[in-house]
Amino acid sequence: MTSLSALRVLDLSDGVAGAFCTKLLAGFGAEVIKIERPGAGDPLRRHGPFPDDLPHREKGALFLYLNTAKKSITLDIAQRTGALIFRRLVEGVEVVVESFSPGYLAELGLGYESLARIKPRLVMTSITPFGQDGPYAGYKAANLTAFAMGGQMAVTGEPDREPLKNGGYQAEYQAGLHAFAATAVAALSADSTEVGQHIDIAAMECLATMLEPYVSSWAYLKRDIGQRRGNVVSGTVGLYPCRDGHLGIHCMPRNWPALARALGREDLLADERFRDHYHRLQHNDELESIVYAWATTQERKAAYQRAGGLRAPVSFVHTVQDLLEAPQLRARGFFQQIGHPAAGRQTYPGPPFRPEAMPWQAARAPLLGEHNEEIYCEELGLSRQELALLRASGVV
Repeated sequence: MTSLSALRVLDLSDGVAGAFCTKLLAGFGAEVIKIERPGAGDPLRRHGPFPDDLPHREKGALFLYLNTAKKSITLDIAQRTGALIFRRLVEGVEVVVESFSPGYLAELGLGYESLARIKPRLVMTSITPFGQDGPYAGYKAANLTAFAMGGQMAVTGEPDREPLKNGGYQAEYQAGLHAFAATAVAALSADSTEVGQHIDIAAMECLATMLEPYVSSWAYLKRDIGQRRGNVVSGTVGLYPCRDGHLGIHCMPRNWPALARALGREDLLADERFRDHYHRLQHNDELESIVYAWATTQERKAAYQRAGGLRAPVSFVHTVQDLLEAPQLRARGFFQQIGHPAAGRQTYPGPPFRPEAMPWQAARAPLLGEHNEEIYCEELGLSRQELALLRASGVV
């Protein structure tokens, strides 16, 4: 296998993490067949916003974004007939991605050991909040829970306020990104060895892997460096409010002369209080007050342009509108327009990375059950009458 185009994937997952994993697989060439509940479909279909603010199961922005370039079939695997059909589908794929509670698929006779007897080289990726075993394995959790229990919230926020989480579904996206990488590597291994494997992705562990300096400080020195420090770490590192938003500064010692010039305060270079990094930390309060006073007089884009000309480490915090209008992203064609028969033409972010040999597939998300006839009739050989009977009984 030299690209993901050789992969066929069954996506049984609910939620952001599994959908993001399979979105990346589909975007880089895999054929992803999303299995949805008959009637209701994926719960993400009910997440807005919606075009014209009118809720519709085919128009939810989160579903449309996370399911680009996939196919959709409906199937109730909890019914005996649905489980039998699923086992037939497994014969023709290389990967299954799921996010059920540990043990649920095994109860249906669809656990990894059972499916691997059908397809020995099968890769199954299971994405859960806490993993397939351990005391928390059966616990339910949301994005907020995973963010808190993965340690990220403890180090995010103001020191005298409650912990904060990052915006959006960052815990689930991290789990999905790790799941994508693990699945692609396992599929490559199975291609050469003809031996599959069960991949266990825990959102809690994905977040904990990003706490390296905090974990190692405690492990090596029993020193907790995880106290929340807010937006301003020091006079030369932090986010400062300006006239129309916020400016970000991250000044290394070698950048100090350029920053002083950007502040319009070359006199600070001769000030004994700030002559080196050690002394700047000793007089941090005075330096912070200088930077705060400067920032309040600035407009963010003008300050960014001037600082850039002086090679000073100053930028501005991009709003979503700024991001959509960013010259860099526009020049690279990052945001893409994709049409959809129900939602119309909308703007979507492109790929988070760009392998030269695997161009991104910018295709729309599927309608609910759009590919039932293709998969069940053309591939599995069911007649349209049989499909109609399955639909009437709630199997598909």
